[in-house]
Amino acid sequence: MGEPAHLAPGRLWAHLQPHAFHQEDAPGGRTGHRHHGEQHHAAGRGLQREEAVLMNMDELLHANFATLDTNITDWSTVVTNLKNLEKQAREDLKAKADKANWAGDNASVTREFVDKTVGEFADAVTEATSIRDILKDTRDELVGYRDDLKSKLELARRKNITVTSTADGGFTVTMLVHPDRAAKGTEVPSHSQQDVDFLRDDVQLILNRATESDTTAAQVLRALVDQAEQGFANAVYGDRDSAVEALEKAEDIAQIIKKKGDDMTPEEFDKVNSTLAAYANDPLFQERFAATLGPRGVLDFWADLSDPSDGGALQRTRFNQYGELQKNLSLTLAGATQIDSPKMQEWKEDMLKLSGERIQTRGTTVYGFQIMSNLMRVGDYDDKFLNKYGDSLIAQEKKMKLPGNFWTGATGGPMMPRMNFMGDGNGDFGRDPMTGFMMALTNSPDAAADFFSSTDPQDNAEWVLKDRRSFNDGPQNGPNPALEATGNAMFAATSGMNPNDENAQFVPHSGENKEALDQSLKHLAEAGDDFPSELRESAAKMLGNWGAEVHESASAIQTDRTPLDYENLLEVSKQVSRDQGSHEILMRSINTAIVADIHGEHTGDPEEELKRAGQTVGFLESARYQALETDKEDPSWNAKWGYHIVGGAFNFVPTFGDAIQRGVDAAAYAWQLEEQGRIDDKNAIDNSNNFTSRQNYLASLADEWAKANPDHRLAEDGNKYLRQDSIGNSAFNGNSTANRKAGIAPQ
Repeated sequence: MGEPAHLAPGRLWAHLQPHAFHQEDAPGGRTGHRHHGEQHHAAGRGLQREEAVLMNMDELLHANFATLDTNITDWSTVVTNLKNLEKQAREDLKAKADKANWAGDNASVTREFVDKTVGEFADAVTEATSIRDILKDTRDELVGYRDDLKSKLELARRKNITVTSTADGGFTVTMLVHPDRAAKGTEVPSHSQQDVDFLRDDVQLILNRATESDTTAAQVLRALVDQAEQGFANAVYGDRDSAVEALEKAEDIAQIIKKKGDDMTPEEFDKVNSTLAAYANDPLFQERFAATLGPRGVLDFWADLSDPSDGGALQRTRFNQYGELQKNLSLTLAGATQIDSPKMQEWKEDMLKLSGERIQTRGTTVYGFQIMSNLMRVGDYDDKFLNKYGDSLIAQEKKMKLPGNFWTGATGGPMMPRMNFMGDGNGDFGRDPMTGFMMALTNSPDAAADFFSSTDPQDNAEWVLKDRRSFNDGPQNGPNPALEATGNAMFAATSGMNPNDENAQFVPHSGENKEALDQSLKHLAEAGDDFPSELRESAAKMLGNWGAEVHESASAIQTDRTPLDYENLLEVSKQVSRDQGSHEILMRSINTAIVADIHGEHTGDPEEELKRAGQTVGFLESARYQALETDKEDPSWNAKWGYHIVGGAFNFVPTFGDAIQRGVDAAAYAWQLEEQGRIDDKNAIDNSNNFTSRQNYLASLADEWAKANPDHRLAEDGNKYLRQDSIGNSAFNGNSTANRKAGIAPQ
């Protein structure tokens, strides 16, 4: 078979040979078989099947499974070899890549290539295993049918009944001599017309089942290989029946939706919903369902279901289950878009074309974008599809000029119906397509990074972070759902993490993550005091995720030579600090970066890390002062700055050993105590020397530095004053530099 590494998806089918035991391999042609009798015979019509050639009796009776056995053995070898390669790639190549201290192109290109390669090996193992297991399962079934046929024919011969194949592919059941007509003294086995009929039915049933096994095996194997047009499929099937069942159920419920739509009965609704839930992660099911229903079928169905004008049975009896159906349908479609088959490539292209069209229902007209975006709120959609979809959506909004009015139906037409049913019932209506799309990007960080870093054909980050007009799309006054979703997508783009995943951990940044960060900082800073409040927490987490770069930039003496644009960073830090919770997230995460830097490996005099710590504290204090000054006339100002501790795990920052973590906790505690004192003092702050209210925090950082550098002269017990003077002066310098950049004159 050649080496496993050389097996391309297009060549896999050549090794499968599901019809190795057949004389024919083309579906179609004969659709049934006749049964002829001579003296006494059984006649009947064969099984009528579309796209299936009923197996000839001699084909099964004299089948030689040696070729198929060889294929199974070969595939077992492939599985073993691929498992070894996958293990080597995962434990050696990827392990080394994860530990490598790469930067620049290596950090983005090489690491991404390694991760993708390891994933391909894993998918190759999965696909090869599924093919091997289905071949083995089918072989075992066919051997069983062959042995059963031999047994039936041998039993018939004992009764003087024979079965022979006919020229047209059928078979004839014949009684050679009837007992009533035997010559005197001749003993003939007893048999009757009923024996003939039973044998006919038994042979027909065996051939039907063998045909079913062979045909469905070929169908499933082709489906598996078709899914891997540009890689390997990751569908896991241990036997043929489970794969066939997935295809049949997908076809079944897709046809219910196509034929009935929202006119389906409550029982049919339950069947559709439960089946989607059961097979939401099954690739064969996903593709067959999406391809059968088609893009237009998806849009028409959800548009009709969302339209309340008919008041049908589903509206009365199943409305509370709409959200569950929305989730299950979304997960299924998301998985389908990940499949590389020609059918799904066509599906995605057609959906992109239809999204800009209007979908007419009984009572209103909605846009395809509105429907599809609401089916993107959960699941991991294909990255390329998401970015093409996003480019088209933004182009459509810019063409509209007034997206708020168009999306709500306030342009003279009927009001748009509710299209989102997920959540507790108090969420958004789903009329703003940007909400669901941003939620899709959040679930696909790679796609989000591409979206927020791209300026071709348009600057997407500029549109969603600065220029786009938002509108109220919910029943209550509160945070704007589209902006909250945008903040989460921005974080995913810049961090490589899904903020909705509680188990997500810090991941090394790619070049696209950095580009998305630079774009986001630029446009958020350009928004100035119009910076949406819904974006503050996500922006704080974004800066915390890039804590090392923020610390290096904030502590720089030459502000034009920093990893991050100094002025953009200062403005965004100010806007983040207008909310105390977001400010606390920023401070706690950058505190982690400062302490980690103190303990890191450096060349030169370690005092540099002490001075950099002070410089960054002064920078952040300037940003906080600017935030307080901006909002001090706000009547809710005092309440907004009431003291609280931010909850939730800080999984978006790197993790360190216990020694560093103890230093992080000690410094954070000192900061929190001072923050409480400042709030009790009604936020008093000196704009000429903001860092002075951080003396205890600075002292805690200085003590941590002394623990990390016990041999340095400033770490000696008698030099505590000199140590604190060094970090304090640096804080003054950092504060002064930031104030000057912000245009704050010293007093």
